Amino acid sequence: MDLGIFIPIGNNGWLISEASPQYRPSFALNKKIVQKAEALGFEFALSMIKLHGFGGKTEFWDYNLESFTLMAGLASVTNHIKLYASTAILTLPPALVARMATTIDSIAPGRFGINIVTGWQKREYEQMGLWPGDDYFGKRYDYATEYVTVMKDLWATGESNHRGEFFTMDACMMKPVPSAEIKLVVAGQSGRGVDFAATYADFNFVNGVGVNTPTACAPTAQRLVEAAAATGRDVGSYMLFMVIADETDEKAQAKWQAYRDGADVDALSWMADQGGKDHTAGETSTARHINLPEGAVNFNMGTIVGSYATCARLLDEVATIPGAKGIMMTFDDFLVGLDAFGQRIQPLMASRSDVVARIAA
Repeated sequence: MDLGIFIPIGNNGWLISEASPQYRPSFALNKKIVQKAEALGFEFALSMIKLHGFGGKTEFWDYNLESFTLMAGLASVTNHIKLYASTAILTLPPALVARMATTIDSIAPGRFGINIVTGWQKREYEQMGLWPGDDYFGKRYDYATEYVTVMKDLWATGESNHRGEFFTMDACMMKPVPSAEIKLVVAGQSGRGVDFAATYADFNFVNGVGVNTPTACAPTAQRLVEAAAATGRDVGSYMLFMVIADETDEKAQAKWQAYRDGADVDALSWMADQGGKDHTAGETSTARHINLPEGAVNFNMGTIVGSYATCARLLDEVATIPGAKGIMMTFDDFLVGLDAFGQRIQPLMASRSDVVARIAA
């Protein structure tokens, strides 16, 4: 079971709360986090791309770094961990992103991949004059299909002649090609998103569901299993969970309750407004999921809350979900949380016993 870290490229990580740790993003912070994760045997790290924050008292995500340049820097100070940068596909042409990926591959051969972000927050793109109109919500996976096709052409042969509705390549050249396959990940929760993942990606991020209900997201993972069987491709799910741990279940639950009590209601209102603009979104879509009232303080991310032993047991349960190839984690406090995970949680996980043995050796 692979483990990944969803690094805090934006201020305050993934807790929209006045009671949670308050900090600004920096290369120095993310360097510490990724190097610590690598030392603990984590297989990958991923940075999102966010171009407009939610405001509120915490100025949530008003401060954000850029994903590719951050990961290029981290590539130069790591040795083994896989690094995924995110491309907001409305902002950068695919031929340029393909070349950026090849460049980072030359820094960290075989260790770089891309997360494809189709976009759900309209204001991010509207502020730069890049929003193509609300009909994009219904066409975004058509757009993403052409986008990925161009990149795959360039990586495979150094040339693309793709001609479609959104992109026209005229003997577009890109050399050198990468040293290894550039893996692609997406976060498709809707039916169309899961089908896109099964056809074009290598991994799909699946949102965990609820608090201490680790297998509640199994139906989404199963939909990917079935879709991948239809395409004949090997595509696995990476399950997304926040971990809030302490010495006892009671102490951990108290922290979680404090974060919820301190919710930044103005920032949450902004998120709800933006998520509601996609009138094509189905019940399983990201836009609908993050705005559910219960637990929206952390985007309704699946949450593991408890003692170190409880967290280990519940994370092991995630590993039993059919189609699950890994868990991508966030923490309420990243550096403290990683230390606790490495010292107190991972040694108790049956699904990570091989990693623990390798580190000990």
